[in-house]
Amino acid sequence: MKWIKQIYDCFHAYKLWFLILITTDLLFIFLAWLAYPETFKVLVGLMIIFTLTMISLSVFIIIRKQKIIEAVFQDFLLEPNGANEEILCQLSPKTNWSYIRRMGSVIRSYQSKLNDQVIELNDYENYIEGWVHEIKKPLSLMTLVLDNRSDEISPFVRQRMLHIRNQMLGDVERILYFARLGATHKDYIFESINLLAFCKKTIEDHQTLIDESGFQIQFIGEEMEIFSDRKGLAFIFEQIIANSTKHVPQNEDSPILKFETVYDKVSDQTFLNISDNGPGVYEEDLPFIFDKGFTGRRGTYTRQSTGMGLFLVSKMAYDLAIQLDAKSELGSGLIISLIFPNVKQ
Repeated sequence: MKWIKQIYDCFHAYKLWFLILITTDLLFIFLAWLAYPETFKVLVGLMIIFTLTMISLSVFIIIRKQKIIEAVFQDFLLEPNGANEEILCQLSPKTNWSYIRRMGSVIRSYQSKLNDQVIELNDYENYIEGWVHEIKKPLSLMTLVLDNRSDEISPFVRQRMLHIRNQMLGDVERILYFARLGATHKDYIFESINLLAFCKKTIEDHQTLIDESGFQIQFIGEEMEIFSDRKGLAFIFEQIIANSTKHVPQNEDSPILKFETVYDKVSDQTFLNISDNGPGVYEEDLPFIFDKGFTGRRGTYTRQSTGMGLFLVSKMAYDLAIQLDAKSELGSGLIISLIFPNVKQ
């Protein structure tokens, strides 16, 4: 099939020349019929054999040369230096030389810009990762002071400092995860997890954030077993909780955060619905809340909105094969559903 396509492409590319050759043969056949009627059949046979031989030889040479040009062109695209450009010119028709040299100049220009951007990006990533590791030192010192000198600090001030520390730790973790999004290898360890118990443990680890925002926590449904990575799943929960606390209205007396487990027999899947009774999301914004940097109309009123938290949630959920769904009505809060895959152990 490949040879047939190559032959067809060859005829299609040079159809004008083949048409001229066939037309010329028909003319000479007509002249041979007029001039040599006795030997007409012999002359026509020899002419047809000669024409078919020349066409076959031409097709073979064209296809062979085309393969060589394709290989050289591939080398030129991978490494558009002057040597490969000159080789390609020597194998191509002279009428194409100016286009090849112009193309090589443009590709080299873009390649140079791309190399500069890659170097800048690597330097930026190295700086960010270095900064993250450096910022952990004062955070560790703050934790040490809060743990060892709690009797010297008023409970209110201690709670505020713990809240600020946890916010900073969450920001640092988001930066680290974002920097590692393009990593080839990721150290996920999938294991059996009791879903509701894991939700309660995550809440305990972020109790200061919950206390600061005044959330009441509710757990609904039965305990269910899922198969996932603990660190990745904890990161997803943390970002969703942080997203809810950022959008608590100041006049809200009793903000509520619900964790509800549901098992769907039809799809044989486990659902975890995390919902709040916050301001909700505008209908036109809802399809885009997991997009990078999207804050929507609500984000214009909330300085803390960066549009990165739920974006990172979507990336982590993709890595863990968790489907995400979001539902909301303005003034009735936001429901984010995590749909866990059914894993046969």
